[in-house]
Amino acid sequence: MITPAPISSTAPASPHISVLLNEVVDALCPRDGGVYVDGTFGAGGYARAILDRADCRVWGIDRDPEAIERGRQLALAYPGRLDIVEGRFGDMDRLLAEHGVESVDGVALDIGVSSPQIDEPERGFSFRFDGPLDMRMGRDGPTAADVVNTAAQDELADIIFHYGEERMARRVARAIVAARLETPFARTKQLADVVRSVVPKGKGDAIDPATRTFQALRIHVNDELGELRRGLAAAESLLKPGGRLAVVSFHSLEDREVKTFLKERSSPPPSPSRHAPSLAADARSPSFRLLSRKPIVPTDQEAHSNPRARSARLRAAERTAAPAYPAPGKEAA
Repeated sequence: MITPAPISSTAPASPHISVLLNEVVDALCPRDGGVYVDGTFGAGGYARAILDRADCRVWGIDRDPEAIERGRQLALAYPGRLDIVEGRFGDMDRLLAEHGVESVDGVALDIGVSSPQIDEPERGFSFRFDGPLDMRMGRDGPTAADVVNTAAQDELADIIFHYGEERMARRVARAIVAARLETPFARTKQLADVVRSVVPKGKGDAIDPATRTFQALRIHVNDELGELRRGLAAAESLLKPGGRLAVVSFHSLEDREVKTFLKERSSPPPSPSRHAPSLAADARSPSFRLLSRKPIVPTDQEAHSNPRARSARLRAAERTAAPAYPAPGKEAA
């Protein structure tokens, strides 16, 4: 372990508490001379903890220009050890290759929206504050307002049902389409009020009725599940044998993707069978070894002190020497 670098006067303090911070760093097991990726840099909590644990190098990746600026300021406290790259973590293999990095010793991913994004009304992620209905993690592509103002009713219902797991998705979609005929959506409060008008709050339910619809639109606007699939495959291709992958997710859709990916990559090939010898011959050797079969969850103390941590799940695995599986959309060589 090395002595933590002092923060320079130009480096901002982290505006939020990274969830399962110690558990993520323990899973990565940083070592001196290693190279690590914080693929969802955000406010830099994981990156800084990794750098403080060992005399190593970290590449921070984020599509959010504001996160990139925070990262460049933080890099001043770690000269030559923290590199910041703007882009999507699903492209981490290509992004790092452009900087001459072909393999790494660890990858950390914190899936979903970051606290700074939620807390800034102008980003449009939260219904707690009135702001532009944007929800983009980057600065490209359609906004949430574009989606709710132009998507067909059935498409809206599918988005809200599949990504938000909202049982009343069709009712919400009908209300949105009816409301936009009168006034196009432009603000978060407009949308939240329409959703609340048709989704009753359950007795004793602490969750705002607009929560699931906002979650669904955010996931859709940012292609979060597609990005997660690409990011997991990119991490697999980058990690050296013995390298570690640590992924923190916050709801069932994300956790299911991570669990399925790691289960597939860590399962032993089937035993040869005289009934289906070709299947056994084509089977791939496991590219990962699970560090624990069950997800790691926050302690009661962390869940109490940081409400965002309550639904968090950490899954971690170690890369084997087996070849990476074909990336999504690519055929095996």
